[in-house]
Amino acid sequence: MIFARVFMAAFIATFSFAIASAQTYPNRPVTMIVAFPPGGADDATARIIQDAMQRALGQPIVIENVAGAGGMVAAARAAHAEPDGYTILLHQNALAAGMTLYPDRTFDAEKDFVTIGLVNTTINTLAGRPTLTPKNFDELLLWMKKPDRTIKVGHPGVGSFGHLGEVLIFQELGIPVIQVPYRGAGPALVDLLAGQVDLGPISAVVARPLINAGKLKAYAVIGSKRFAGLPQLKTMGELGYKNLDIDFWHMLLAPVGTPRPIVNKLNTALRTALADAKVRSTFAQGGMDEYPADQETPEAASALLTREIKLWGDVIRANHIMPKGS
Repeated sequence: MIFARVFMAAFIATFSFAIASAQTYPNRPVTMIVAFPPGGADDATARIIQDAMQRALGQPIVIENVAGAGGMVAAARAAHAEPDGYTILLHQNALAAGMTLYPDRTFDAEKDFVTIGLVNTTINTLAGRPTLTPKNFDELLLWMKKPDRTIKVGHPGVGSFGHLGEVLIFQELGIPVIQVPYRGAGPALVDLLAGQVDLGPISAVVARPLINAGKLKAYAVIGSKRFAGLPQLKTMGELGYKNLDIDFWHMLLAPVGTPRPIVNKLNTALRTALADAKVRSTFAQGGMDEYPADQETPEAASALLTREIKLWGDVIRANHIMPKGS
C-alpha cells in the first residue's frame, strides 16, 4: 500500500508538472535541428516554415544545421536532448534508411522520438544527359534494354534518397546499372550535364529551366504527384510502376518523453504554417507539396516513418548497401 501510494503520488506530480510546463510552453526560443547543411531541400524547408511557426508559437525558432553520417549525427543529438519541446528535429527519408544503414547508431527512430507532423514532399525527376537519344520514357526503356548496354547513373551519395530511390527504380525495372556516387546533388548534376553519367535524380525545380533550355532531358517524375512546372512528365506510377510512387518527404520530430500537450502545440504551429499562403506559394514554386490536412497529425507521421523504415530497410538489405567507408 505504501509503495502504491508513493508511486501514485509520483505519477500525479509528474503529470501535474507536464501540464504546467505545457501551459507555459514556449517561454524561450525553440531550436530546430536540420540534419543536412544549408543549401539543400532540408534547409530550405526549415526556413520556409520557420517564420510562420514562430509567429504561431510566439517565440523565435533557431535553425541549427548539423551534418554528418547521412543525417544520423543530427538525429542522435535531437534524440538525446531534453524532452521539453525546446529541441525539435526536421528530418527526411534518410532517417528511415539510417535505421538499417547505420546499425551502430545510438538511438532508434521509432523508440526515441515522438513525431510532431509531416511537412512536405519534394518532387524529383528521372533526368538524363542532353545527348541521350530517347525522347520519352518508353523509348528510354527500349534504349536501356539493348544488349551489352552500359548505363551509368549518378546520385548525391550513398544512403541518400537519390541513391536508394535509384536502386529501387532499376530493381523494379529489372535493369542493371552502374551507380556512381557524388558528394552531393550539385556535383552529380554537373557531371550529368557534361554527359559523364547517363541518368540521375534531379530536383524538379532545378531540372525545369535546364529541360526547357535543352540542356537536360527528363523522363518521369519520382514521386506520387506530377509537377505543375513540367506537366508533360508522368509519375512512375502512371507509367505502370505503382511500387515506384515514392516521395521524398520531411517531418518534424521531438525526443521521446516530450509531453503530449507540447507535441500538440507544436503540431498546431506546424499546421498553421502549412496553411499560410506565403508558405504554400513558396512550396509550389520550389516543387514541394504540403500534406493534406488529414495527414498532418502526429499519428500520420508515425505511421509513415514505420512504413519507410521497412521499405528502405528491405532495399538496403536486398542490395547489400553499406555506408561509405564500411
